[in-house]
Amino acid sequence: MNSENKISLSLLILFCFLNRELWAQSVPSENKNFNTNNNIVISTGIILDMESWIGKSIHRCITMAISDFYDLNHSYKTRIVVHTRDSKGDPLKALSAVDHLLKNVKVQAIIGPEIYLQSKLLSLFADKAQVPIFSFAGRSSMEYPYLFQIKEDESTMAKSIASLMELYKWRNVIFVHEDTDDGREILPYLAESFQDNNIKISYTSAISSSATIHEITEELHKLMNFQTTIIIVHMSPSLASNLFLNAKSLGMVTEEYAWILTEKTVDLFRSTNFTVIESLQGAIGFRPYVPPSVRLHNLTATWHNFFYRNYHTSLTKEVPVPAIWAYDTIWALAESVEKVGVPHINSGTLLLHEVFKTRFKGISGEFQLSEGKIRSNGYEIMNAIDNGEKRVGYWTLSEGISRGYPMNNSVYQNSTLGPEAVIWPGGSTTAPKGWVLRATPNKRLKIGVLKIRNFKYFMDVDHDVEKNVTTATGFSVDVFNTCIRALPYEVPYTFILFDNANNYDDLVQKVYNKEIDGVVGDSTILANRSVYVDFTSTYTDLGVGTLARVKKEDMWFFLKALDMGLWLTAIASLILTGFVIWAIECLNQESEFECSPAQRIGTIFWFILLTIFFAQREKLSSNLSRFVMFIWLLVVLVLITSYTATLASLLTVEQFELASKGRIVGFHGGSFMRGVTVSNVHFEGHHKRAYYSYEDYAHALSEDGDADAIVDEIPYIKMFLSKYSGEYALISSQPITSGFAFMFQKGSPLVEDVSREIARMRLDGTLGSLESKWFDNHLLVPARNSTMPQALKLNRFGGLFIISGVTSIFALIISILYILHAKMEVHNIISLLGGRNLMSTVRYLLYRNVMQK
Repeated sequence: MNSENKISLSLLILFCFLNRELWAQSVPSENKNFNTNNNIVISTGIILDMESWIGKSIHRCITMAISDFYDLNHSYKTRIVVHTRDSKGDPLKALSAVDHLLKNVKVQAIIGPEIYLQSKLLSLFADKAQVPIFSFAGRSSMEYPYLFQIKEDESTMAKSIASLMELYKWRNVIFVHEDTDDGREILPYLAESFQDNNIKISYTSAISSSATIHEITEELHKLMNFQTTIIIVHMSPSLASNLFLNAKSLGMVTEEYAWILTEKTVDLFRSTNFTVIESLQGAIGFRPYVPPSVRLHNLTATWHNFFYRNYHTSLTKEVPVPAIWAYDTIWALAESVEKVGVPHINSGTLLLHEVFKTRFKGISGEFQLSEGKIRSNGYEIMNAIDNGEKRVGYWTLSEGISRGYPMNNSVYQNSTLGPEAVIWPGGSTTAPKGWVLRATPNKRLKIGVLKIRNFKYFMDVDHDVEKNVTTATGFSVDVFNTCIRALPYEVPYTFILFDNANNYDDLVQKVYNKEIDGVVGDSTILANRSVYVDFTSTYTDLGVGTLARVKKEDMWFFLKALDMGLWLTAIASLILTGFVIWAIECLNQESEFECSPAQRIGTIFWFILLTIFFAQREKLSSNLSRFVMFIWLLVVLVLITSYTATLASLLTVEQFELASKGRIVGFHGGSFMRGVTVSNVHFEGHHKRAYYSYEDYAHALSEDGDADAIVDEIPYIKMFLSKYSGEYALISSQPITSGFAFMFQKGSPLVEDVSREIARMRLDGTLGSLESKWFDNHLLVPARNSTMPQALKLNRFGGLFIISGVTSIFALIISILYILHAKMEVHNIISLLGGRNLMSTVRYLLYRNVMQK
């Protein structure tokens, strides 16, 4: 039998013994079951702690609600008559009162209690009697429809606090609650909302309702030992006042802390005790929002006058929100019983349906109980300042946190809390970090390190078993030590070696579980790790690279700018252009090339070759040959420009031969590289193989090795190249990873401070000096996403050569036709028409022209 069932059974057994005592102490002067005005009397039970301030406030508002409702609806035939029972804050007496009112008084509804009773137990009474119970502490359930929840839902409260935590980027919190079932009820909802926002409850503190000052002080001393400084308080105002008074005396209401009060505790802001108010300065509280209205103003004035006359010493400034809900509940109940009419055997069911359907604009806003609980208007966020309170924002389920209430069309509706809006403990306008360093000479930070067995230049760890001391050296350790020494405060720490950890993911879990405070080493920033820990800024280069063996020198390297097809086509085009110009100039009688045919051919081709360097001097006599030469010069210009650019790219980037061996790509074994990085570098068709040391890298890439390339993070490749310079090089890189960084617990102030020091070291050259110390070889890293330049191919310039060839042939044909038309004799024409072929005629004409010269 679980604890809940045990409590339920105990309550059922004990409450019957308390009936006589309870009724002896009941509030006197009950109303009768009928009156002389022939109105239908609806007996309604009221169960409240009449000695508490909230109980008195609720009871007064119920009385005012009945009076106001029937003054407005004097023609109604029904009248609510209340039967009040004083529970004196005792759950057993409250439960006994429920039983008595149902069995003996035969009430048609019960309002209360305001103290916590198990919802399941209370629901059993309501459902069995078919009488609706409007509880200020119980939770409604579709399984028990007769129990109504007249309070904000715990899940809503939890979501609002999670929104505040998310707004200020707080990742750890301490939850302090009253050690009662009511105090613990919100905890599962907080855990759920926090989990959705990656927020963790560092510690849960339960304080007894009857705790002494000494016990409260001891519990606060425990909280002071935690590094988390965000504290949520969920307890009654009376207990919370003792808590804050002691916290103030211990120096816990300072700018390092943030105190968040739930709906259950926030009315402490309205305390009349100056000492209590002073101890609350800077705290944040969530109070259910009640929209301002004339009716609210009038109710507050009437309520204030009544309590000023009767309870002047305990007067507060505003009507408690539960009392306002009680006022609207009476109106909803009175309207429903009027529709049901005379009580009968099924009146409970009919009344339940009418209550579910009731909807009106009450003092608390839009009031309805269709889901068994009040409709939430969200919360107003209150800040305790200037010995009082100030509203600094709102929270609603739909809009989250904003400076103006969403329904009011405020100019601040879409803006969050400004930094100047909240005054934090100590009078600070800067939100607390949520985490302070508690390290002392006797309490050092525990920094986890992983023993790197092969890649030791970043982290080399040695553990002295006799002295139980762990020492670490390497580039990562040097950077960390330099950052810590530069901080404006002292940070004592000790290295903790984890021999049984397989990789940094194991250490991430240990940081998340608070077994250690941080991790130093060659740990890569990854998205899945950042869910559990906070990373500093990176202290290495970003991304991954491809490591390959440098290709041997090639004396014919200059030819690789163009592929073979393009070279052959260019030479062929040169020959064709030279022939065409020679032919046209020979057919032209005015040509200035006066020499033998062989010399003329040589001159023409020398003339064409000089065009490559734009150094030709001879003049062309024919316009057609000039036009052919113009087209050829365009071809030469495009080819030379493209050749120069490609050759420059090839000379800039070292040449490597991939896929020349076994089509194997290696990667850093024992890391995340297998599944993430190799696939992103686009080595399709290559097999993957893990290598576990720099020596393995060198052998795999050697002439006797079987790897075409090694893919690894840039820092590892730089370290490799510092040890094996000359034969290997980094041929490409891609920004796939985010580099190495140090890891700390979520919310740790060291993250921001160490990141700032890393940025400073990078700027002033300290980080560069440490890199020079460990990375001996100066490495030029190619641009990210760079690819190997390729030789120019014929298909890129095919159109250019087609234009040149067509132009040359077309010019030659025009020249021949012109000669045929101008100089061909009649017998040549006759002989041509008589059967001599075209080529014979052309040869004749060429020979004739040469002889004439």
